[in-house]
Amino acid sequence: MELKELYENTKTRMNKTINALHTEYDSIRAGRASAKVLDRISADYYGTPTPITQMASISNQDARTLVIQPWDKSALSLICKAIQASDLGINPQNDGSVIRLGFPALTEERRKQLSKDIAKIAEDAKIAIRQIRRDSIDKVKAMKKNSEITEDDQKGAEEKVQKITDDFIKQIDEIEKAKTAEIMEI
Repeated sequence: MELKELYENTKTRMNKTINALHTEYDSIRAGRASAKVLDRISADYYGTPTPITQMASISNQDARTLVIQPWDKSALSLICKAIQASDLGINPQNDGSVIRLGFPALTEERRKQLSKDIAKIAEDAKIAIRQIRRDSIDKVKAMKKNSEITEDDQKGAEEKVQKITDDFIKQIDEIEKAKTAEIMEI
């Protein structure tokens, strides 16, 4: 493995961590109706756990209401049960043809709790980034030990990996700050 390949591999793995962070943040309910909160919820459809997003069309009726219209009417009760069993904290309204999810405004207490959750998720992402850095630096040390690179190359490579890490940590901080601001706005 060459150093250039090592840098690209490190960036690719760190980008996957950033994408996972975005996915995690998208599923946090921010007081507005967003179909992304349903991404992690699956219903038992003919014995197979099936994501709700693959069983129905989901649209926004207004800023605080989602409408779920299953393609198969027999799935209505299955989707309702899946939503009730999830950690979403919203009771679905089934009118026989569509399901409505009303998103209540967030309380101050709930906003503070969500901002703590956001900080924890960001910290977990930073830990993952640091682990990737550790793996990359271990590979650099192994390359030096196998005489594939010089000691100067090793120093430069470790500094470059650290610079990449710092850039990604800064990116996580910015994403966390933006999500916290979104949650705290009334």
